[in-house]
Amino acid sequence: MLGDRWSLLIIRDMMLLGRRTFKEFLSSYERPASNILADRLRRLKAYGIIRAKRDRSDGRKLIYLLTPKGMDLAPVLTEMVLWAGKHEKTENRPLIRLMQKDKEKFLAQIRQRWAQNKISPPSQ
Repeated sequence: MLGDRWSLLIIRDMMLLGRRTFKEFLSSYERPASNILADRLRRLKAYGIIRAKRDRSDGRKLIYLLTPKGMDLAPVLTEMVLWAGKHEKTENRPLIRLMQKDKEKFLAQIRQRWAQNKISPPSQ
């Protein structure tokens, strides 16, 4: 289910960066190919990790949202980001510092934003 890099990056972008559309996922730093992105979004939907709904302003566009099952990955993803920050060169040091400062508060903010369906990244 999560054994490939792209699925985790999609979940990361949804959870931490507030990305919700195909176009936003394509603009990710890692630049997934459109066919791979479409496949991973389908898989994540099939596993119940994300859901899709039509954009109210443009019915052709889909908005992807994490399900409760997907949000349950927040602690796991946070630990993976912290591990990467400790062992790898990463560009997002402010986010890592925020996680390290108070991991529980950070996770509470993520869950609160999700519950309110806000798309802005966590405050730094």
